[in-house]
Amino acid sequence: MKLGLEVAVAAVAIATAQANCPDYTTYAQSPHGNPSFGPLGLPYMRPDPACRTFNSTSVEKVISDMTSRLKDPDVARLFENTFPNTLADTTVRYYNQTENLAFIITGDITAQWLRDTGNQFAHYRSLLSIDAELANLVKAVINNEAQYISQYPYCSAFQPPPESGLAPSYNAWAQDVLVNPPVNNQTVFECKYEIDSLCGFIKLSYSYYEATNDTSMMNTEWLAAVDQIFRVINEQSQASFDADWNFISYYNWTGLPGALSGAVNNGGNGEPKGYTGMVGTHHRPSDDLSTFAFLTPANAMLSVQLTNLATILDHAKVAPNVSTQAKYWSKTIEEAIWEDTVVDDIFAYETNGLGSRYVMDDANVPSLLSLPYLGFLDMDHPAYVKTKKILMSRGNPYYAWGKNFNGIGGPHIDVWNPWPMSQVTNVFGTNDDQEILTSLYTIVNNTGGLGLIHESINIYNDSDYTRPWFAWANSYFAEMLLDLAQRKPHLIFANNTPYIPGL
Repeated sequence: MKLGLEVAVAAVAIATAQANCPDYTTYAQSPHGNPSFGPLGLPYMRPDPACRTFNSTSVEKVISDMTSRLKDPDVARLFENTFPNTLADTTVRYYNQTENLAFIITGDITAQWLRDTGNQFAHYRSLLSIDAELANLVKAVINNEAQYISQYPYCSAFQPPPESGLAPSYNAWAQDVLVNPPVNNQTVFECKYEIDSLCGFIKLSYSYYEATNDTSMMNTEWLAAVDQIFRVINEQSQASFDADWNFISYYNWTGLPGALSGAVNNGGNGEPKGYTGMVGTHHRPSDDLSTFAFLTPANAMLSVQLTNLATILDHAKVAPNVSTQAKYWSKTIEEAIWEDTVVDDIFAYETNGLGSRYVMDDANVPSLLSLPYLGFLDMDHPAYVKTKKILMSRGNPYYAWGKNFNGIGGPHIDVWNPWPMSQVTNVFGTNDDQEILTSLYTIVNNTGGLGLIHESINIYNDSDYTRPWFAWANSYFAEMLLDLAQRKPHLIFANNTPYIPGL
């Protein structure tokens, strides 16, 4: 497949470094191109082809296929802007196939988040079997992340690899935060321990192997990273006190009054926990501190991804002992979720194994609302149906409703700024046509005239939003439209013929 980026060209800090190419963070803050023909007249937000960081004909074909079938021109323009936003247009800051390394940023922050990257590539998974160059890029991303995790398994976001020649970014929120085990801020952008970050690495690895059957992904570095993941699982599943009242701490993050999350109690260890079979996490997928250590949706994702890990290891006939561990922990975690987090068919967002529970939800995935998307249960499961009614109502302290926008937010911004991501997740969690369309157009009608998916929107002023460029949200929206193209084509196409990329 012919690509605009020739991987034989030496490791390039790719096209955005060119003098005539605008920084996309600035570019995303104002409309460009000819407006769509729909009532919203949404702008065309893709950079000039010469400024794109990775060009793929398979990606362009999906855009052409979808936009020619989508019956609403505004929805078509949103897909056109969002589907390539992670890959073809903006976030590939470094890629060298020979070195098998790629550095992917999350949008307007020059750092590679393990969680975000796993999600930013999710909507390309059906293309990996037909696009060798795209598959090579994903393999390079996985290899780079394996190097990060094998060294710093508790950290969530990283600086560019030294091979890239890119300078590390200064993160004021992390410089004065004390972390144990200690980290090097020239390698680590931020060391907030979030178990879903490690799930994101497994998720991307599974997608790649499932599409390619390429066992070379499972190199020494990758196996070392997987080993470190099980180290974290074993350490963070333990209770805070042992039988002799010795306090057990393998990781702490002190925070400081100047840090975004604030100072952390109990010497940076957070709230104590008992043993349940689940795995504790210090931070949520929003990068905010957990209230209680056992985050239900993160453990649900971990259970699913450990099963996926065992599946690919068994198929590849690699590391059977690791596969055995994965199956054991997947089952143990799943059983603990049902035993310790569900009361009267309602999931708690967080528990501590000591009797405390917190019923709420956060927009960031993994969330309780995303349990069907994660593959943990079916959307018609009675416990999900009952829990969802609470999550999308005043029963969830982080649900908010305004004149033009509503949804679930979280403490990362504030309680009156719900996230469009929550409405995307709601689509993945329902088969009701009207509910799907309501959520879809709640998003479509609230892009601030920019034709991109923002992080959060103020319910009192829909022109007040955070992050004009948020690559994960753009990818997630495009993934949702591809899901509807297969599951509910009559809602978005002029006919009822399903569409699956690559087929």
